[in-house]
Amino acid sequence: MNVLIYGIQGSGKSTQGKMLSQRLHLPYLSTGHIFRELSHQPTRESRYIKETLAAGVLVPDEIVIPIIENYLTKSEYKDGWILDGFPRNLKQANKFKNKIDVVFYVQVSDKEALWRLSFRTDPQGDVREDETLKGIRQRIHLFHRVTEPVIEHYRKQDLVIDIDGERKINEISDDITSKIRWYKKGNGKE
Repeated sequence: MNVLIYGIQGSGKSTQGKMLSQRLHLPYLSTGHIFRELSHQPTRESRYIKETLAAGVLVPDEIVIPIIENYLTKSEYKDGWILDGFPRNLKQANKFKNKIDVVFYVQVSDKEALWRLSFRTDPQGDVREDETLKGIRQRIHLFHRVTEPVIEHYRKQDLVIDIDGERKINEISDDITSKIRWYKKGNGKE
């Protein structure tokens, strides 16, 4: 089963993706984590990714698409995956040829997301450049402008399941799991 999970920064989509990964025994892949990991490597592309993330803008398609396609060819993804943060725009969605079974959209208001993120701290007390208030607002704005049309693209294909993300973590996880069970019983798209 191939699952996409979406939500603005602070929606809890990464937490839910990881929990779903454990429940379904499917690998979880986050583009944000991959890019942060790549940004620490001593290469020109890595420096560019780091600067792009720090500015709060999206990494260009010509860099993103090959990275994701390469990851999904690994043997650990042959039986399915949970992908967080990709495709981020309509061009990526149209170029992404992997079969998608279901798309979860974890919804929270912008106000709720900002409130949650304002209380999140790094254990070392460090703040990533893209985690400043200005960076967070820019990422939320980009999500609405660039990524929400992707969700609507998948909604037209009857793949999207909306999830109320303003509940307790376990309630959200149980909701997602129940919808996966419903899907697996043959109620979803083949």
